[in-house]
Amino acid sequence: MTPVTLRSSVTRLAVRRASLALVPVLVLLLGGCVSDEAKNDPLPRMSKQKAEEWAEHWTSSMARTAGAEPVASTRQANFSHCLGKGGESADDGRFTLRYNLRAKLPGDRQAAGIRAIKDELQKQGFEIQGYRSDPAKNPVNLVDARQPEQRFAVSAEDLDDQLIVLVVSTPCLLPPDAEQQEF
Repeated sequence: MTPVTLRSSVTRLAVRRASLALVPVLVLLLGGCVSDEAKNDPLPRMSKQKAEEWAEHWTSSMARTAGAEPVASTRQANFSHCLGKGGESADDGRFTLRYNLRAKLPGDRQAAGIRAIKDELQKQGFEIQGYRSDPAKNPVNLVDARQPEQRFAVSAEDLDDQLIVLVVSTPCLLPPDAEQQEF
């Protein structure tokens, strides 16, 4: 099953620890490959290692909020070459990251766990892009959210009667020492 995720641009993120430990302490500057006004705006700089560490912290925080137990062996970091809105492809090393983690959560607690994530995201000012808890659908429980100012995306959904999946998606990030290519 493929997790539901939202692809979005990210500008700048200063993340603070939330009372339920959903929001990580790390500071992350995120930005879109191309903004609507200026496609050559500076991209946020971050190494792949730092981006992966940040996303790992986010998914672990989401698991704690849901009352779920992370399954470390299921962590996946998928880096991709990023393209601009006009299909531009740069050779400066920019990348996106889609990071996911599975966590153990019994089926009878999944609705409450996903709802707890949704509620905490709302408290933190996220826009809920999608939410459901409907036994007639697959997945039964899911939430997709977007941080409106920094515009990064997170997602959570059930996989089966024992597991949920937690996802963090970033837009273009530029390695720290790279010179940003302009279009």
